[in-house]
Amino acid sequence: MMRLFLLITFMVLLSAACRMPAEDSKVQKTIIVASLKGPSSMGLIHFIDSISKVENATVDIKILDEPLQVRKMMLDGTADFALLPTTMAAILYNKGLEYRLMAIPVWGTLYLFGSDTTIKTWEDLKNKRIHVMAKGMTPDILLRYLLVKYGLDPEKDVNLDYSFPTHIDLANAVASGIAELGVISEPLVSLAISKNKKSDIIFDLNTEWYNIEGVPLAQTAIMVKADLLSKRPGLAEEIINAFGRSIRWVNSYPDSAAVLIVKYNILPTEEIAAGAITRSHIELKRAEEVRTEIEEYLRVFYTMSPDIIGGKMPDENFIY
Repeated sequence: MMRLFLLITFMVLLSAACRMPAEDSKVQKTIIVASLKGPSSMGLIHFIDSISKVENATVDIKILDEPLQVRKMMLDGTADFALLPTTMAAILYNKGLEYRLMAIPVWGTLYLFGSDTTIKTWEDLKNKRIHVMAKGMTPDILLRYLLVKYGLDPEKDVNLDYSFPTHIDLANAVASGIAELGVISEPLVSLAISKNKKSDIIFDLNTEWYNIEGVPLAQTAIMVKADLLSKRPGLAEEIINAFGRSIRWVNSYPDSAAVLIVKYNILPTEEIAAGAITRSHIELKRAEEVRTEIEEYLRVFYTMSPDIIGGKMPDENFIY
């Protein structure tokens, strides 16, 4: 009787298991994407403007102003996909958040910008005042690293000024001539150029990084909730592929993309948007394919300032 009971129980459980799909492909779900108002959302603009629906899921893209807003959505688990600085992604992963790095969509947006036309080489920066937003953050660490590589002491040979509290404040100061030199990112570079034609890019910090490291600057990450990757990997792949198609379209048709970027209030004019696209280095690459680039980027920043990536290098499970 006991064997018969166990056999019946086994058959019931087996029957129930057979009725359960391996991946919940029939379950309708709204996928929440937390993106940033800038190159991240510029690259996704064709997808944003489409119906934003993939098979068995609707995609809701939130365009946010600050990385801290993206971080909040990751902390409370409301974001299924999150686009944010790679350094911040490493911090959150090291804190134990259940997200994995699936792709890199933006490969460097930082520039030394200003109206000082006397600067032709890095040596010319000696004794200059350079404005940077937020000590210890990505622009500051990257500039310090490049200064050292070009033979300058950031503490003695230049005057690093952190008096402007936000990227917008700094970009406006450089555009108005209040600050002669500043490290700013796209699309603020294009905005600054539109306001002051006498100001211009002095050094492309992304190119300077590549010249030294031999790999591009893996500045922005797409993090995906681990639960989604384990339960619906096919859906995650479909959405990442849609992101990739959108980015390729933006690069292929920058004028048309500029129209959409203005439509969604990311930038004020099509001229500014078109310029920002060309200088934002938008290209989606799968994280596993560019593991070396990601690890080199994080290793340099860890060496310069361990806290900027959470005090340690992420383990091998960071990259999906």
